[in-house]
Amino acid sequence: MLRLRSIAEIPSGLPTPVVLVPTMGSLHEGHRALIRRAREIAGEAGSVLVSIFVNPLQFDRPADLEAYPRAVESDLAICEQLGVDTVFFPEPTDFFAADHSIAVSEDLLSKPLCGATRPGHFEGVCTVVLKLFNVLTPTDALFGKKDYQQLAIIRRLVRDLALPVKIHGLETIRESDGLALSSRNLNLTAIQRADAPRLRRALLAARDLRINGEQRSEVYLETARLLLLQNAPEDLKIDYLQLVDRESLQLLANVTGNALLAAALYYDEVRLIDNIEI
Repeated sequence: MLRLRSIAEIPSGLPTPVVLVPTMGSLHEGHRALIRRAREIAGEAGSVLVSIFVNPLQFDRPADLEAYPRAVESDLAICEQLGVDTVFFPEPTDFFAADHSIAVSEDLLSKPLCGATRPGHFEGVCTVVLKLFNVLTPTDALFGKKDYQQLAIIRRLVRDLALPVKIHGLETIRESDGLALSSRNLNLTAIQRADAPRLRRALLAARDLRINGEQRSEVYLETARLLLLQNAPEDLKIDYLQLVDRESLQLLANVTGNALLAAALYYDEVRLIDNIEI
């Protein structure tokens, strides 16, 4: 397995297809699923690349950046175990110049959901993803649907800038109790971790309203909100709970087509997100 610490070390002419799995490290089973799918797409003759980079540009709170879990050595061992061909894990000082002054912004899909409460987050995402695509030149890239808004924005980035990369979305990988796998789960206390599956239960209950033909968005939202707050611990706070169109991510008054119910919660300083397609 080739280990690259800087842009200057990146070789040219890797066997194609070149399939990239961008991560911020602290790899879990969700990342493993992405890597396995990448190998299926690349085949034995192609190349699987994994990037491990905690991108400072997409954190709106310094404390969140500082607390983000880092486990580079175990991440490298996982990549080796899964047959990854190349791992790119640069330092921020190598990847971004100290006086970098150009960023990539998206002005529609990034307005609701996480974008409404995390200013600059998706500008940071778009900037780092575009740079990863430029320096690693993948033919394909994989992203999980847990970050549904991120996936939609990256698809738009590729479309609007005519980037020669095919984007693949993978279903959310979950724990046995329904909690979406996330590196942030490691920062939960035992009590918070035991309570956290309420997020998935609330989304499922709201989704099931569609069975009876319910269309009013306020009914979906109120159903989910009640379950999120019922007997909730004092340190739980709803960051957002929104019902949007699955493609445009714009708010919906009524559910008549493909919709997405998405939510973000805080347990103290730990932020969890999840969503469900309706």
